[in-house]
Amino acid sequence: MSEKLVIAIDGPAGAGKSTIARRLARRLGFLYIDTGAMYRAVAWWALQRETDFSDMHRLGQLAKEARIELLDGGSRVRLNGEDITDRIRTQQMSEAASKVSAVPAVRRALVEKQRAMGAAQSVVMEGRDIGTVVFPNARIKIFLDASAETRAGRRLKDLDATGAASTLDQVVREIRERDERDSSRATAPLRQAPDAEYLDTSRMTIEQVEEAILKIYRDRTSNGKELPK
Repeated sequence: MSEKLVIAIDGPAGAGKSTIARRLARRLGFLYIDTGAMYRAVAWWALQRETDFSDMHRLGQLAKEARIELLDGGSRVRLNGEDITDRIRTQQMSEAASKVSAVPAVRRALVEKQRAMGAAQSVVMEGRDIGTVVFPNARIKIFLDASAETRAGRRLKDLDATGAASTLDQVVREIRERDERDSSRATAPLRQAPDAEYLDTSRMTIEQVEEAILKIYRDRTSNGKELPK
């Protein structure tokens, strides 16, 4: 379709947003935008500059100055010309990004960048406030959720794959702390947009979630045609 379209996917950590967003973007030929990776990039840069996370003014400056590029369909992240994809995919950077994302000036700077990306081409964008703040008028909004135990189990598998030592109880605790932090922050808290479709992925396969969202896509765009496999 010639009209630029935004598919906004929100939800808590571990709900499957990144996996589903990548699959949808590939299936539809859209750009995948991982907003979490953008916050991780700013957090990584702040750490490299030895910037204290309590220095909100400096963090906002870094976010505004950051040249963040999403490459290979959104799977690679380049900051100021340097590929930092592997460096930001750690538990430390996940926690750092959660803290940085609570800074209003950082959110304003990155929301501006995200809106520019969405204006340039059709995108599948996932995060915590895409349907409520970044693109409140998006035609397609999805809120993915799952139980804390299910999300922790998924996260534990990812950690095991990287060799990081952790336990299910520990990850469940971290997930719940993250949920509380994300949902209670003053700026752009995690919440479901009133017009978003709610999907609990606890008992769904990746394929089932993908097909459920593609059905919503077809219904909302009056497309009706079968999409390529």
